[in-house]
Amino acid sequence: MSVSYPYPAEKIQVSGNGQEQIKNKLSMVVFSGDMDKVMAALIIATGAVASGMEVSMFFTFWGLKAIQKPGIITGKGLFGRMLGLMNRGGLEAIGPSRLNMLGMGRWMFKKMMRDKGVASLRDLYNLAVDLGVKMMPCQMSMEVMEFDPQNFLPNTTPPVGVAAFLEEAAESKATLFI
Repeated sequence: MSVSYPYPAEKIQVSGNGQEQIKNKLSMVVFSGDMDKVMAALIIATGAVASGMEVSMFFTFWGLKAIQKPGIITGKGLFGRMLGLMNRGGLEAIGPSRLNMLGMGRWMFKKMMRDKGVASLRDLYNLAVDLGVKMMPCQMSMEVMEFDPQNFLPNTTPPVGVAAFLEEAAESKATLFI
């Protein structure tokens, strides 16, 4: 069986001699667009920054929903538009990974969080940005899912490939996949 990668190997090699200096840094892949997982990622990111770490978050596939502007339907072709209709992003629109119940679960969790004084996803995102967390959208995922970079929240970096994330991760104390 043969597996091909969409980019030639020489384009994804991490630069350097393999002895990059490890920095007080956290690199995170945010693959999930579920409310609870995005919340955990943002809490970890803000906690890491508060403890003195530099943090980079690489948003890929469903994770792109977390950095998407609210109310935007993505996609250019038929499948991209269909996906955009089913996958309305934005921090306010994402639901929990379990018990979403056609949006009722999202409403319940938001109310319970508000009643307990827990910061909203929007507040956590804004705090992360204010603290200097680097928000990096995945170029390949954007192309596959037909996302326009103009549809991301203003504090994201220009889209990057996996090599840019690997550069970040190569010099990090910790790398997480959420």
